[in-house]
Formats: sequence, structure tokens, C-alpha cells
Amino acid sequence: MRKFALPIATVLVLGAAAPAMAYDTADQISMQVALDVATDLGVATVSHTNFLGDEWQIEGRDRAGRWIEVDVDARTGEVRNVDRGW
Repeated sequence: MRKFALPIATVLVLGAAAPAMAYDTADQISMQVALDVATDLGVATVSHTNFLGDEWQIEGRDRAGRWIEVDVDARTGEVRNVDRGW
């Protein structure tokens, strides 16, 4: 019985812990949708993505190798800004 005491105590302690709540993103577009929008605007290679709560920032290179950053609204999928390194 002693060899089961520690595992049972561990299960009881872990079972009492509050579950982690996931961030609800049901009303926001996914990163893949934002990447599709950026690709349609000329991003050929993605180097960095950043989610800021209300927008996706996608950085990368176009087909000519120039730097490009596309900001996509996280709720609507509309393009907020495009910066190109000319």
C-alpha cells in the first residue's frame, strides 16, 4: 500500500489544480489566413510573424528578395499597412 501512496497523492494534488484557460480566438482570423493575405500581396518568403492582439504582422521577402512587412487586421483580415524595402 505504501508504494501507491505517493502516486495517489500526486494525482490528488494535480487534480485539484485549476485547469489552464485557453485564449479564445473564435472571432479572429488564424495565422494561416493572415499568411495567405500577405502572400497575395507579394510575400514570397516569411521570416517572422507577430500577433499583437488586434493585428498580425508578417515580415519576409518578395520574389525579388526585397524586405516586405504586411499588417493584417486580426478580426476582418483586411490589410492595414504594407511596408516595402525599395
